[in-house]
Amino acid sequence: MTRPNHIVRVALKTPVDHLFDYTAPASGPTAAGTRVRVPFGRGNSIGVVVETDAHSSVAPEKLRPVTAVLDEKPLLDETLISLLRWAADYYQHPPGEVFAAALPALLRQGRALDETTDAWRCSEAGPDIDHDALQRRAPRQAAALTLLGAIDRPVTAATLDAELGRGWRPIVRNLEKKGWVRRVEVPIANTLAAIPASETGRKLTRHQQTAVNEIRAANGFAAFLLYGVTGSGKTEVYLQLIDELVGAGGQALVLVPEIGLTPQLVERFRRRLGGTIAVMHSGLNESERLAAWRAAADGSADVVVGTRSAVFVPLARPKLIVVDEEHDTSYKQQEGFRYSARDLAVLRAQRHGIRVVLGSATPSLESLHNVSQDRYRQLELPARPGAVAMPKMRLIDMRREPVDAGFSASLVAAMREHLAAGDQVLLFLNRRGFAPAWFCPECGWISDCRRCDARMTLHRAINRLRCHHCGSERAPEKTCPECDSEPQPVGLGTQRVEETMARLFPEHAIARIDRDSTRRRGTLEQMLGEIHAGQRQILIGTQMLTKGHHFPGVTLVGIVDADQGLFGTDPRSNERLAQLVIQVAGRAGRAEKPGEVLVQTQYPEHPLLNMLATEGYTCFAAAALAEREATGWPPYAALALLRADASDEQLPLRFLAAARELANPPAGVRLLGPAAAPMPRRAGRYRSQLLIQGARKPLHIFLQGWKTKLTGLPDARRIRWSLDIDPVELF
Repeated sequence: MTRPNHIVRVALKTPVDHLFDYTAPASGPTAAGTRVRVPFGRGNSIGVVVETDAHSSVAPEKLRPVTAVLDEKPLLDETLISLLRWAADYYQHPPGEVFAAALPALLRQGRALDETTDAWRCSEAGPDIDHDALQRRAPRQAAALTLLGAIDRPVTAATLDAELGRGWRPIVRNLEKKGWVRRVEVPIANTLAAIPASETGRKLTRHQQTAVNEIRAANGFAAFLLYGVTGSGKTEVYLQLIDELVGAGGQALVLVPEIGLTPQLVERFRRRLGGTIAVMHSGLNESERLAAWRAAADGSADVVVGTRSAVFVPLARPKLIVVDEEHDTSYKQQEGFRYSARDLAVLRAQRHGIRVVLGSATPSLESLHNVSQDRYRQLELPARPGAVAMPKMRLIDMRREPVDAGFSASLVAAMREHLAAGDQVLLFLNRRGFAPAWFCPECGWISDCRRCDARMTLHRAINRLRCHHCGSERAPEKTCPECDSEPQPVGLGTQRVEETMARLFPEHAIARIDRDSTRRRGTLEQMLGEIHAGQRQILIGTQMLTKGHHFPGVTLVGIVDADQGLFGTDPRSNERLAQLVIQVAGRAGRAEKPGEVLVQTQYPEHPLLNMLATEGYTCFAAAALAEREATGWPPYAALALLRADASDEQLPLRFLAAARELANPPAGVRLLGPAAAPMPRRAGRYRSQLLIQGARKPLHIFLQGWKTKLTGLPDARRIRWSLDIDPVELF
C-alpha cells in the first residue's frame, strides 16, 4: 500500500530551476520547512523540504530515499515557504539558492541547533565584591562585573562585544582568575541576553502622534510610507510602535540598508526597549548569526534589527515590519539571487496580515507612486521637533571662487566660523582614496586598471594604486610610460580632503569615515563615540555618513563635489543625486542649533541643483514622476536586464544577440539592445546587457518562457549570464 505524501520535494542549493523529488524516510512524511540530507550526484547534500506529495513525475525506480531528517520540527513556517517560492518565481532564480538565502551558513552545512558556545556569568562570590573599591582600582573590571550581574543568564561574546567593546577578553579573564566570574557552555541558539531598558519614551510631536495613531489603528495588513524630513523623529515613531507591540507579546523586524547604521540604531533600541534584540548582518561570525536567527525564530528576541538578508529570518510572533531609509539601493541584492528586501518586506507583511512601515526623508519614486495608487498610505513628519529649523542650502559657483585644493574660499570661511563657535563640520565626498586618478600633466596619460575599464585610485597612506571595482592594486608608476614625465595625483578623494583639512585647520581633530578607515571591527563604533563626545570637530565621509546617523553637534555641511551624479548614463542617476544631496544636507542643524549647507558645483545653474536648493525633494519627486510617466520608465513600467559577461570580448554580445533572436515578445513588451555595459570590462571580463521593458504582468509571462529557451543557446555554457528583475542599476 502506498503511503500518503510519501514524496518530498527538496530545494537544493544548485543552479537548477526546479525542486528535487525523494521518497520520505520509513519513519513517515517529513514536514515542509525541515532540513534533510539527501543523495545528490556522487555525494550527499543538505536541502529544505518545500512540499510533500503522494505522486511524482519521476519514475519510481529513479527515486532515491531521504538519507536523514535533521530537524524535529520545521525551521521555516508556511508563510515563509510561500514567500520564498514566490521570490524564486518572480526573480527568476533557482529555488534551492533562494531557500539557502533564508538559512545561516551553519544550518546550510547541516549543523544542529543545539551546538554550544562559551558564555560568562557571575560566580557565587561575584555579588559580594566591594564594587566601589573595584571601580576606583579597576573601572573596566567593575563595568564587566556590573554587566554580568545585571543579566540573569550567561552572557556571550556577542553581548560583551556590544556592551564593553572589543577589549573585554583580558578583563573577563582576570575576573575568572579571581573567582568572581565563571565560564559556562550554552547552546548557540540561546546566547542572546535580555538587557533592561534605561530610557523612557520622549514626548511625541503632533505629527508623530498622528502617525503612531494611524498605524496603531490599522487592522490586518497595511503599508505606510512615513515621509519625514531629516531629523523629524521617524525613529521615535518606530520605537513607540515597537514598545507597544512588544508589551503586548509581539515581535518586530527592523531593516536597515547597511551595517554602518546598526550600532547606533541598536544602541538606541536597547536603551529604550530593553529586552532581547537580535542583530543580523554580514559582519557577524557564523555562530553569532545562528544565535540571532534562532532567537528570532523561537521568539526569545522581541526585536530583530538587520540588513537586507534579515527579511527572510523566521519570526515567532510577527506584528510589525519597518524598512528604514526605504529608498536606499542597498536593499537590492546585486549578485546571485537579486531580490529587493524592501519589496519582499511589504509582501511578507501582507502574507502575515500585519503592518509594514517604510520610512525615508527622500522616498523612492516607486513608493511615492504606490501612495498615488492607494497601495500605501502616506504619513508626513514635515518638521523637526522643537524649534529646530531645516538647514539653508546655498550653491557655490566654483568657477568664480578662489579655490585651495578643491575648497572654495566661501566654504573654508564658513568652516572657520562654525568651528570657532564650538560646532562640528561635516564634509561629504563620495569618493574614497587620496586621488581618483594618477595622471601625467605633460601628455595626459592616466593610470588605468589592467582588468577593468576604470581608473586606478591613489591611496597615499599605503602608496598604492587600487581599483575600487575589482580590488587589484599596484605601486604607482614613478614615470609616465608614454613620455617619462613624473605623474601626479589629480582630483579629490576623502584621504586628500583629510590631508587638506589637517593643513588648513591643524588645531581641530578630524574623523574620516569611509570603507577604508572602518574596515576593522569596532572602528566605526569607536569613531561615532568620539564624534558624539565632541572629540572630533571635522567629519569627512562618503555615503556611510549620510544614512540615518545623528550628529547633534554638526551645524555646517559641505558637499565638496555635487557634480558627480549630474550627468550619469543611468536614468535613475538624478533620483539618486537628489536623495544624496538632501540626505547629506539633513545632517546639519539639529539639537536646537541652526544648520547651513554649502554645495560646491561647476554648474550652479543646473535645474536639479536649483530645485533642491529652493524647493526641496517633494517638488523634485513630482517633476521626476511626470518625466518617468512620459517616457514609460519605472514605476510606470517594469524592467528586466539580461546580463552577460565572459573573458572573450565577443561572446557576451553574441549570446545576447542570439537571445534577442529567440524572443517573441507580446504587445507592450520591447527589447532594447544588446549593448556593452556602461563599464564594458571589469575584473578581466567583458560585459554586455539587454534591457527588457513593459507592463509587469505580460513582461513576466514572457520572461518565464524565454529564460527556459536561453539555456539551449550555443554560448550559454561559455559565459556567465543572469536575469535581473527590477534592476536598480545598469551593469
